[in-house]
Amino acid sequence: MINDLKKDAEDRMNKSLDSLEHGFAKVRTGRAHPSILNGVMVPYYGSDVPLNQVANIGVEDSRTLLVQPFERTMVAAIDKAIRESDLGLNPITADAIRVPMAALTEETRRDMQKIARNEAENAKVAIRNIRRDVLGDIKALLKEKEISEDEERRASDEIQKITDKYVAEVDKRLAAKEAELMKV
Repeated sequence: MINDLKKDAEDRMNKSLDSLEHGFAKVRTGRAHPSILNGVMVPYYGSDVPLNQVANIGVEDSRTLLVQPFERTMVAAIDKAIRESDLGLNPITADAIRVPMAALTEETRRDMQKIARNEAENAKVAIRNIRRDVLGDIKALLKEKEISEDEERRASDEIQKITDKYVAEVDKRLAAKEAELMKV
């Protein structure tokens, strides 16, 4: 029973790390990476769909993304969606859409660092919430007399160690992202 709770906690904490990586992918570093455009939604026959469902997104060179729409009629809509996104990108339109990535200024790098820190803090909060939920479940087991107080204490300590491990992993990933952001 306790092992099931620990396994569930680890699975949920892993999902928090995956979410952190997804959040970090949206923080641009000055290098072209297709995941930067993941959040861009394009109007397509009356509904908004993700950009990667109406076009191929690739890297032309280290500072340029190449967006090739599946239909030529979508070029204007994709261009408009990229411009209106909060990414600060200005695409160049022809048959395909080229999205140059401007070199980041020091101030912009600091702003991106703040966004990355916020994503990391959100991941830590999620991990701590998972710990709180699991500890509540363990206390409920103790209250129902399904486990002893010693087992409850051991399980609580193990959950805390798991939590510390995942919080340290978040810190490690944040440090790597900050170093990537500050590299010119």
